[in-house]
Amino acid sequence: MKRLLAFILAASACLGTAALAADGAPAVSAPHAVLMEEATGCVVFEKDADARVPPASVTKVMTILLIVEALERDELSLDDTVTASANAESMGGSQIYLEAGEAMSVRDMLKSIVVASANDAAVAMAEHICGTEADFVERMNARAAELGLQNTHFTNCTGLFEDSSHYTSARDVAVMAREVMSHEMVKDYTTIWMDSVRNGEFGLSNTNKLVHSYSGCTGLKTGYTSAAGHCLAATAERGGTEFIAVVMGCESSDSRFADAAALLDYGFSAYELVRLLPDKAIPPVRVLVGEKGSVQPVPGGEQYMLLHKTEAGNLSYEIELPEEVTAPVAEGQELGRVRVLLDGAEAAQLSLVSPEAVPRKGPVSIFLDLLDQLFG
Repeated sequence: MKRLLAFILAASACLGTAALAADGAPAVSAPHAVLMEEATGCVVFEKDADARVPPASVTKVMTILLIVEALERDELSLDDTVTASANAESMGGSQIYLEAGEAMSVRDMLKSIVVASANDAAVAMAEHICGTEADFVERMNARAAELGLQNTHFTNCTGLFEDSSHYTSARDVAVMAREVMSHEMVKDYTTIWMDSVRNGEFGLSNTNKLVHSYSGCTGLKTGYTSAAGHCLAATAERGGTEFIAVVMGCESSDSRFADAAALLDYGFSAYELVRLLPDKAIPPVRVLVGEKGSVQPVPGGEQYMLLHKTEAGNLSYEIELPEEVTAPVAEGQELGRVRVLLDGAEAAQLSLVSPEAVPRKGPVSIFLDLLDQLFG
């Protein structure tokens, strides 16, 4: 729902971490952490969030994103067949034990990557999409640049190999996770607790234990290597609000889940996503020489602001509209704005637009109007 908004106030609605952060935030043990609200991208908690650290299998957040985007561009189908290479077979760590020449659907490959963090399936998909893993990694880095990730660089699609030039940050992971979770179809996989592939012969159990234990959990990805420690990008949704908690470099698997759950609890208890709506009637605007005499402005799409719950009642609105405009008026044309005030200070603006086109009258109609004005 939230990603179908006409536009979302991200920079203006997010007043910054310092402004949003409140007392009572959890003291997480993770050395690197971020809590981000999904719709606005507002960060409400961070701890050394921009340090470049090894991501382990959290790398696969980007791998999953590229697969999902290829599916939505119709470059792939879930029913397509992927044949594993000897290179894919050679992967260690978490895997589904693909054999060279073994064929599996994109659906089962994606399920294996998301649920079981299968390195062999990730490489098989990378090779299927781009020909080689190296070419797929180039696409991963290009996509990272498009997302504006300043502290991310990939050298493989799995995170299995501890290469000093393969790194990301807690904040960058949150941005990647936000992009992934904007694709609703991915939740068909990230919310799976237990499933199977190979016609039920090989069982899968989600490495993200919060899927089973945390109310509203929607995903997303765990990771562990000796260099990276225990990592987690966790997402959860309650009441239409979704938070992304990222913890990197945790000492144990239990501590990463505890830290992420504590961050999510904090987000849901302290903040709410408020739909911005003027609290007074919006007056019509007169249209000069238009086929209609006036137009009724409407907000230019649904817009939201993330607020601490103590601030939610402190919003007010000021409507700024001209008394008249001259035809023609285009559908969607901006007519004015609503200033959104938080404790009297401007926090955001809403556009007011025309919901319809109003053509200009023709010369004959204008002449008849003139006669009517002159002679009644």
